[in-house]
Amino acid sequence: MKLYDYILSPSCYKVRLMAALTGVKLEFRPVDFHPGLEHRGPELLALNPAGSIPILEDGDLILTESSAILVYLAAQAAPDWLASAKPEEAARVQQWLSFSGRLTANLGGARLHEMLLRPGDLDALQAQGIAALRELEAGLVEQNLRGMRFLAADRPTVADISCFPYVALAPDGGVSLDPYPAIRLWSRALRSLDGFIEMPGIHRLHELKAEPTVEESKV
Repeated sequence: MKLYDYILSPSCYKVRLMAALTGVKLEFRPVDFHPGLEHRGPELLALNPAGSIPILEDGDLILTESSAILVYLAAQAAPDWLASAKPEEAARVQQWLSFSGRLTANLGGARLHEMLLRPGDLDALQAQGIAALRELEAGLVEQNLRGMRFLAADRPTVADISCFPYVALAPDGGVSLDPYPAIRLWSRALRSLDGFIEMPGIHRLHELKAEPTVEESKV
């Protein structure tokens, strides 16, 4: 399988992370996303008329949406990362996969504005991102009350990987994660998985500051 990849793209990182966690071997084809805009050139537009990355090429199959690529990789190597036969679990996975698109639009849009000076209403993007983080925090708190650490089940699924990168990189767009303890604990749970890999701006577990203890949080 060949991945058309940009090292600083959270959407591409989702695919690299999923492959690392499930043991799928990928061939990487670097794309000059910035400043070269290669993703809008004729070669890549022939593969993906939307002019976006990642693109996964596996023989005659071309996939151009990160969520679809995650599902494909999981189906190939680790079906337990997909929903079980339980209707509520399958629905939660699909719900959070759809939700991840909003994170790409708002938190990702704010990040592109701040890092690459892409046009956009930064205040609006940040406000939308904060609203999405509050929704994610509430969902994780509900899962914690069910005794689950992850978004859709008692184990990580493609839903977690789809949502994680743009959340972890929210500070790049000027949105702090300090108000969201459940999100930070979820992030730590994902970083502790065997096979976890980093990208610029997303560090390994041992590089994070420790969460405050109950006593420290009262000071």
